[in-house]
Amino acid sequence: LLAPTKKEVFLGYATIKQVFNISKVGKVAGCQVTQGKVERGAKVRLLRDNVVIHEGSLSILKRFKDDVKEVTQGQECGMSFANYQDLREGDQIECFQIETIARTL
Repeated sequence: LLAPTKKEVFLGYATIKQVFNISKVGKVAGCQVTQGKVERGAKVRLLRDNVVIHEGSLSILKRFKDDVKEVTQGQECGMSFANYQDLREGDQIECFQIETIARTL
């Protein structure tokens, strides 16, 4: 039996417009989705000056005050990352998923 392969599937990019400090939550990034879409529970990479400074998962995704499953291109949203708080205006967020593909002979 062959081990399954993992493939990264690009979902979208978002740019941090403003960072908010929310009590009990920590820092929340106010973002605009610039390409594709962003999905709650997806994996994210935080890029500063085109260098990856954090890779983790998205813990909160909100549109206005509502929890949402996804936000599409051109829309604004609030994002918070699991166990990471060093967010700055102008940072780029890359959103992706890992797909597991069963291998055959």
